[in-house]
Amino acid sequence: MMPEPDRDAVPTQGEMTHDPLLQGFPQGRTGRVLFWIAVAFSLYQIATAAHLLNLPSQVIRALHVGFLCLLGFPLLAAIGRRGPGPMALAWAMAGAGVVVAGYQWVEYGALILRSGDPTVTDTAVGVLLLVVVFAAAWLLMGPALPIIAGLFLVYCLLGQYLPSPLNHRGYSFRQVIDHMSFGTEGIYGIPTYVSSTYIFLFILFGAFLEKAGMIRLFTDVALGLVGHRQGGAAKVAVVSSGLMGTISGSGVANVVTTGQFTIPLMKRFGYRPAFAGGVEATASMGGQIMPPVMGAVAFIMAETLGVEYHEVVRAAIVPAMLYFASTFWMVHLEAGKFGLRGMAKEDLPSPMAAVKKNWPLLLPLLMLIYLLFSGYTPLFAGTVGLALTLLLILGGAAVLNLPAFQMRVIFWVVLGLASASFLRYGIGIVAATLAILILWCALSAGGRATLALCRDSLAEGAKTALPVGIACAVVGVIIGTMTLTGAANTFGQFIVAVGDKSLFLSLLLTMLTCIILGMGIPTIPNYIITSSIAGPALLDLGVPLIVSHMFVFYFGILADLTPPVALACFAAAPIARESGLRISIEAVKVAAAGFVIPFMAVYTPALMLQDGGALAASIGYLPAVLYIVAKTVLAIGLWGVAVIGWSACGWPCGKGCLPRPRPSPWSPPFPPPTRSASRSACLRR
Repeated sequence: MMPEPDRDAVPTQGEMTHDPLLQGFPQGRTGRVLFWIAVAFSLYQIATAAHLLNLPSQVIRALHVGFLCLLGFPLLAAIGRRGPGPMALAWAMAGAGVVVAGYQWVEYGALILRSGDPTVTDTAVGVLLLVVVFAAAWLLMGPALPIIAGLFLVYCLLGQYLPSPLNHRGYSFRQVIDHMSFGTEGIYGIPTYVSSTYIFLFILFGAFLEKAGMIRLFTDVALGLVGHRQGGAAKVAVVSSGLMGTISGSGVANVVTTGQFTIPLMKRFGYRPAFAGGVEATASMGGQIMPPVMGAVAFIMAETLGVEYHEVVRAAIVPAMLYFASTFWMVHLEAGKFGLRGMAKEDLPSPMAAVKKNWPLLLPLLMLIYLLFSGYTPLFAGTVGLALTLLLILGGAAVLNLPAFQMRVIFWVVLGLASASFLRYGIGIVAATLAILILWCALSAGGRATLALCRDSLAEGAKTALPVGIACAVVGVIIGTMTLTGAANTFGQFIVAVGDKSLFLSLLLTMLTCIILGMGIPTIPNYIITSSIAGPALLDLGVPLIVSHMFVFYFGILADLTPPVALACFAAAPIARESGLRISIEAVKVAAAGFVIPFMAVYTPALMLQDGGALAASIGYLPAVLYIVAKTVLAIGLWGVAVIGWSACGWPCGKGCLPRPRPSPWSPPFPPPTRSASRSACLRR
């Protein structure tokens, strides 16, 4: 079974409303049943991704949502159980989700033939699907997203009674239900398709690497690189969270994994608890724009725009580096303001030694990057990356049973050849190799322990995918409303009308829309909603398509740090032992410098390595890139000084008063600042 979560990391009842899945699987018979349902869910997703199980796309999406309901309702009820009633109701709702998925599978061909003319049974099943999905979203993410999606659904049904230009021609109840619950325009639209393919695979990919020790590798590298610098503890949090973002697409998961180490480290080092939590939340959310994985939104963006995934990565790479540079700069200034020094270098791990010891863990990540940039689909790259991770984990356990060094070398050479052969012979050879390794490991005690680790990773990955999958399903109602009624045109025309007079005001309006939505819903539905509404409008204003979507994406990430509902900040709250609201305020301050980056990219697309813009036309593409990057770095530097109230030269707030350094637990107390004659008047005050 899954290990017990750290007691300090278990959220209070007030924080449970933000992410009830921070706890592990419950104990007892119910917990074991749910655990194996999660394992089965992951195995099903792997089988469909590797084409070991070939099903129509519509059926794959329906079964994906069915599994989400089957696992989600009982798990949430078991975590916050209040007697037999809620659990019985939870299993009933889970059964309803399974029935709907089974109906879609059994009636798949018939539903296609009668598309647009549903029967009474079809309509009843469609209504049941809407009820189940809305209930799951309410329990997992609170009321904001279901209410917003519900308002869009009501608009479909009653929008014809609104005044112009908000009204539409009117649609019957059967037509609305058919559009939302069947086909690929509503609940089973692009977001659910991406969730059932790319997203789930990359979540599993991250879960396996975490179990294999990637977190420790990232932490050791970060400690060795920056732990001895000024404010080293917070810089370790920024670097390790950025590295963790390369394999994990979930900001909250990043917080509760790396944050378990970095937040207590920052507190012991002298940082305020709220600031420590804010740094971790800011850095963890930035992992969603850190290539190669880039969170779930990147896959949705690539699918929506119809571009190669590497094009999205190309647009994100420079802003991602600037985002983490701005966070790094903010913690550097905070450390300078309060005199927080670095840790003793001799007590820190060597980054090179850590890489040499765990370099095999980097191979799946490097292969993933190679495949993504070689034109392979994210689904293929994710499947291969996951398979290679499994080969390394199982191979590492199997090779321990070989007595001679030469036999171990031969083993790794044969395993490497089998792994590389997938490019010529397909995934079947890799699947056969995995089957042999699983059988091999099952025959030894150490191998069985490794199989248990893989089993736990399958369950943990399925649990982590729950909020993402449900969010993608319920946000399909919003997308379905826009495709059925054309509602996006109304808001888009308003933005264009404002932009005709001022592009800046249009961008500001779009930013505020993202942030307001972020007060209640996560990044994925936030991006889907705002990109569907504002993306075409910004395109009409001359903003390049991918830049407009990255603008929305960027502020969707920052919205997860804004109060009162800041998911990443409330996940950090129980670890930092501080109010989630206070952490959110500090996180916004830490991320303040990052707010300028999207605006600068709109006016100069070269910041996202895109063609176009007046600057590139006048001085050339490469000089434009260099100029705008330098200009953005300067802007970030000035923003940081203004927000923290201290400059790197040691003159805080322009008064010249140096604060007394706080003693570090790794070094002796530092003497007070020297009182030079030029500062004596200020010091006397």
